[in-house]
Amino acid sequence: MTPTIFISAGEASGEHYGALLADSIQQRFALKGERAVLIGMGGPRMAAAGVDCIVRAEDMAVMGFSEVVLHLPRIYGEFRKLKRAIRTRRPSLAVLIDFPEIHFRLAREFHRLGIPVIYFVSPQLWAWKQHRIKLVREYVRRMLVIFPFEEQYYRDRGVDAEFVGHPLADLPQPTITREQFAAENGLDPAKIWIGLLPGSRLREIEDHLPTILEAARAIAPHPTRNTPAANPASTPPDYEFLIPLAPTLDASQRNSVFKLAQASGRDSSVRFVNDARAALFHARASIVASGTATVEAALIGNPFVVVYRVSALTFAIARRMVKVPHVAMANLIAGKRVVPELIQHDFTATNIAQQLSPLLPDGPARESMMMELAAVREALQVGPAGQVSQTGAAQGVTSQRGVAQTAIERVAAIVVREVEAAYPESAQEAAAQEYWP
Repeated sequence: MTPTIFISAGEASGEHYGALLADSIQQRFALKGERAVLIGMGGPRMAAAGVDCIVRAEDMAVMGFSEVVLHLPRIYGEFRKLKRAIRTRRPSLAVLIDFPEIHFRLAREFHRLGIPVIYFVSPQLWAWKQHRIKLVREYVRRMLVIFPFEEQYYRDRGVDAEFVGHPLADLPQPTITREQFAAENGLDPAKIWIGLLPGSRLREIEDHLPTILEAARAIAPHPTRNTPAANPASTPPDYEFLIPLAPTLDASQRNSVFKLAQASGRDSSVRFVNDARAALFHARASIVASGTATVEAALIGNPFVVVYRVSALTFAIARRMVKVPHVAMANLIAGKRVVPELIQHDFTATNIAQQLSPLLPDGPARESMMMELAAVREALQVGPAGQVSQTGAAQGVTSQRGVAQTAIERVAAIVVREVEAAYPESAQEAAAQEYWP
């Protein structure tokens, strides 16, 4: 059996999951002496994992209503390219990861062709555009969700949904030492590091970075040289500000970010790094644009402030449509305000400095947030080894040794099982070989 599986992701986090999923799928087929053909939309990590990326994720990752309109001709052309490939290569199954503006349209095309769709990482229908639930019911066979409250939301609305855990919650904490990370990135390990995460897409970075850098200057107006990081409450402290760059940014986009930082008054205390998780792990605290990076910061336990800004038109539309009390996912999971949210007009350098400063020294504010973030991390895991949800146990999403799988492995198991259902004879042969070596 050599099935063709379509995997599609359009943003940095989804593209990372897509690469991990591609590897896990191939590992499962390899155990049977087989291999799948993987095609779709993705970035460099998915390509490195063996996915034939018909369209580059970075060419489709545009945010906001007004921004989509601006880039519509290019997006439409790339979308037509995807549709042609789907019709020509006829995959057995499609896995669509988040990115609803494009993926709901692709799901409709797969439905027309009779190709089943698994949707991994739910679009946030519970927050806005709830009318799209009818598209999920019509075009999506399985909804695999990464936040615990989403499973019941979909089941209450007639969708076959399962909480598989959050992929980031399965990752161990970074093992790189502070000294190693400093050496690799030209940092001073004796200084206090603060993470600056303005987003994964160029437009987000352009909207966020100038104000974030202004806040950095407010936090450290007169840095000195010899203040140890172990004493963040000392006066005056000595900071370095770390800006991780998303791997989906190409060379031209990275150059644009460098120029933007220079134009915003970047000084020698600002450093660009490539590993966001390591930066969050070693930073004292962080300023994080709303999105997947806030989940990474919560899981690592790094105290942070959430910021976000979009165009005035996009914000005006969102205010009418968003139906949730919080923006940050950590706050939605906790059901309360765990981390500060500075959105649109509240997103100012002064507000950031006021909210971040109490998190830098040891004390009640810092300790309380770290305790709340630990509870968020626990909620994003399916369970300890050997324990999965009742649904998952019924469907066999544990390994042969009975150890609970990671979220990615659970998704891969479901994908392979759905593919084998389309090739029942091959699946029966594989099962016979497993039990009769």
